[in-house]
Amino acid sequence: MTTVVSKQDSTREFAFEKADFKNVQQMLFKKAGINLSDAKEAMVYSRLARRIRARNLRSFNDYLALVNKSESELEQFINALTTNLTSFFREPHHFTALADYLSQHNVTNIWCAASSTGEEPYSIAMVVAEAYGSFKTQVKIIASDIDSKVLAKAKAGVYPLASIAKIPLHRQKQFFHKGKGANEGKVKVVDELRNMVQFKKLNLTDAKWDVKGPLDVIFCRNVMIYFDKPTQLKVLQKMVGMLKPSGLYMAGHSENFNMYTNLVRPVGKTIYRPVD
Repeated sequence: MTTVVSKQDSTREFAFEKADFKNVQQMLFKKAGINLSDAKEAMVYSRLARRIRARNLRSFNDYLALVNKSESELEQFINALTTNLTSFFREPHHFTALADYLSQHNVTNIWCAASSTGEEPYSIAMVVAEAYGSFKTQVKIIASDIDSKVLAKAKAGVYPLASIAKIPLHRQKQFFHKGKGANEGKVKVVDELRNMVQFKKLNLTDAKWDVKGPLDVIFCRNVMIYFDKPTQLKVLQKMVGMLKPSGLYMAGHSENFNMYTNLVRPVGKTIYRPVD
């Protein structure tokens, strides 16, 4: 196990000792169920120093005391420390599997459980629209995330032009508007596609989720790695319990649930189905 060795950096605006970092780790786990790697010390200082400055505080202790009593600052704290790496059609084999599944099943509910800035749920929506040949379908797509800032960006549906460079031209033309003038270099998801996705804030470690089953497909990719093993199992059990018997669970490339043979069985690369 890696150990953090903290040296007081005289160039830092605020004191940041090993104990401060441990307190941040404990707070994030307590409030969001997220395990913060010891390798993230520099990131933590950089991101939270901005919040300390913005709130005119003097120390990390003062800041964590505020987080503990302020719901609005708790939200800022979680937003600052969660990572949101995503792209359109990331791990493309999942979307091929989704298209195949749509052609063979009467699908009504899909949940994207870590939607980040929206690229993943909009990729899902594109596949659904293509499968039905229409933006208006019976499929309800729920997209959730713990981070309110990325949800706001997802709802807006505005992205750098470069973000769609790998999307085939016919999809670019059908699903995006290219910006002009002041918006040159940007694209916006067409309203018809945006209307297919319902975004909501949700913490996967909460006791209750504002998502109703039964679900046909769950995308929960590269988020379980931030939870400890007991939390992973608890979340997986709950999600699998919401899936239809023939439903699919899409995991991330860094996640492997083959050991949970009592819950799921692999049916493809990082694709699982509930055990009968």
